[in-house]
Amino acid sequence: MRGALIGLGNVALHGHLPGWRRRRGVEIVGGTDTRPEQRTVLVAHAPGTRWYPTAPELLFEASLDFVDICTPPSSHAALIRSALERGLHVLCEKPLVGARDDLASLTRLAQKTGRVLYTVHNWHHAPIVRRTTELVDEGRVGRVSHVVWHTLRTRPAAAGDGRGGNWRVDPAVAGGGVLTDHGWHVFYVIQRWIGTPPLSVSATLERRRHTGFNVEDTASVRVTYADATAEILLTWASDVRRNWAEVRGTGGVLELRDDTLVLKGDARGADLTWSCPPAMSDGSHHPDWFDGVAERFLAETSGAAPRGANLAEATLCAALERGARESSLAGGREVPLSEVLR
Repeated sequence: MRGALIGLGNVALHGHLPGWRRRRGVEIVGGTDTRPEQRTVLVAHAPGTRWYPTAPELLFEASLDFVDICTPPSSHAALIRSALERGLHVLCEKPLVGARDDLASLTRLAQKTGRVLYTVHNWHHAPIVRRTTELVDEGRVGRVSHVVWHTLRTRPAAAGDGRGGNWRVDPAVAGGGVLTDHGWHVFYVIQRWIGTPPLSVSATLERRRHTGFNVEDTASVRVTYADATAEILLTWASDVRRNWAEVRGTGGVLELRDDTLVLKGDARGADLTWSCPPAMSDGSHHPDWFDGVAERFLAETSGAAPRGANLAEATLCAALERGARESSLAGGREVPLSEVLR
C-alpha cells in the first residue's frame, strides 16, 4: 500500500508518520503542505519521501493507494472529494466534515467509487478506553445506564510552531471550539459503551476564560438514550489538565481516572484497579494509539473487515455536534436527533 500525507503538522509528523513507518506492507511515498517550509521538515522526518508543492499535484502525479489527510477541518471536504475522485482510499483526521450536505455527498461518492472513507477515531485505542470497553462487553457493570465524562484543559492544543496563530480558535478554519476539538472523540467513545442510538442532545456553550476567542472554551452537553444518559463537560478554561469519566451500569461502576481504571460494586468481590498508562490527558498526538486506527483502516481497504462502521460513527458525531450547537443557540433546549439527521 502506497500512501501520502496531506498536511504536515504536529499530528502528521509525530502521530501518524511514526505509526505508518512501523507497519510492514505500507510505504509513505509523498507529502504536501500549504507551507513551503514544511518540505525541510518532511525530509528530516522521512528521508526519501517525495515533496509535492500542492495537494492537487500530489493527487495527480503520485502513484498512490490512499491519502492520510491531517489538515485543519475547513479543508477536509474538498480534499476528500478530490482523493475519492482519483480512486484513492481516504483516512482523515476528525472532525471528518462539518456541513451536513458535505457528509452526505462524500458518503455517496465513497460508495460510488468503492473506496474507504475513514476517520481517525484514535481514542478507541487508548489503553484505559480499550480496557473499559472490554469490561463493558464482558458485562462487568451490567447494562450501562449513565456515563459522565470530563475533559479538562487550560488552553487549546498548540497548532504547528505557534508562529502563525492557532487555527483551533478560528471558527472559519476549525468550525468550532472545544466542542469540535474534544466532543467528537467523546461522542464515539460513549456511543460504543452505551450501544443504543441517542435520541436527543442538549448543550450550553460558553466562553468562561478565553473571552477573546471567537469560539467556545467550555461545553456542557447532555445526551439522552432510550435507557441511558450521558453528561459531558469539555473545557479549555480549567486550572488543571485531566481526564475523568464514570461508566455506571445496573451491576457496577467503572471510574476512569486518567491512567487508572477502577471497577466498583462488581458482584465478584472487592474493587479492582488497573493501571492503564499513558494518561488520557498526556499529550495530544498519541502515536501509540494510531496503530489500531491504521490496522482497522487497512482492514477495510483490503476487505478483511466490513466497511461502514467507522463512517457511521462519524455521521453520528457530526449530528451530535450539530444538535448541541442548535441547542445552545436555543437556550439549551433538548434537540431530537431525528431533527438533525433528516
